[in-house]
Amino acid sequence: MKVLIIEDEKPAARRLNRMLEHLDVGVDQMLHSVDEAIQWFKNNEHPDLIFLDIQLSDGLSFEIFDEVEIQSSIIFTTAYDEYALQAFKLNSIDYILKPIDEEELATAVKKYKMRQPKTQHVQFNFDDIKKLLTNPVEREYKKRFTTKIGQHIKMISVDEIECFYSENKGTYAHTVDGRDYLLDTTLEQLEDELEPQTFFRISRKYYININAIKDIISYTNSRLQLKLNSYKAQEVIVARERVRDFKLWLE
Repeated sequence: MKVLIIEDEKPAARRLNRMLEHLDVGVDQMLHSVDEAIQWFKNNEHPDLIFLDIQLSDGLSFEIFDEVEIQSSIIFTTAYDEYALQAFKLNSIDYILKPIDEEELATAVKKYKMRQPKTQHVQFNFDDIKKLLTNPVEREYKKRFTTKIGQHIKMISVDEIECFYSENKGTYAHTVDGRDYLLDTTLEQLEDELEPQTFFRISRKYYININAIKDIISYTNSRLQLKLNSYKAQEVIVARERVRDFKLWLE
């Protein structure tokens, strides 16, 4: 089985790759943009299965299908549920909302394998699709973190946290009262734990709470600088490749 991942966020692509390895699914190629994918499909044998994000850095992945006829089976992996109907018009096996749950991923892979080699095209129950669009799956996100202070364990509510940041190989939470706490986690692990409408990863170093943003200022090289309510230790910069998604997140 030849497998391809198309995902613009490289950490997310690597995480999906690791999850697939746990399911004994080997990934042959990872691509990160619409243009890159179009060129790759024009010059390579198409895979059996594609794990496809929808909003890529240079456009929607549906644009790939406008340029190249693709018969591969597709499992969509996306943070947005509004594209489900459009996705199911393609050779879709499943539509998984981010953050990706391992059990959901395993179910989607199993569904693909069960349909081989008879057919790769799936018949969908459009009542289920409509239900997905009108009642998106509710996910549980972390409501608090703990940190050790001396002999004590302190609980920190996510509502108290302005931002998470990495420094000297540690991950810290900065709270609304101006305190910083070292956490036993990484920014990569936070991707699956934080409510995406409230927290956004603006760079390799920062996760930001939308309620903590006091001002947004144009910065050099098409970047943005954020002013937060209490965090003033360093400049908080939205990475250039994250600016577009950041603006969409604000809306």
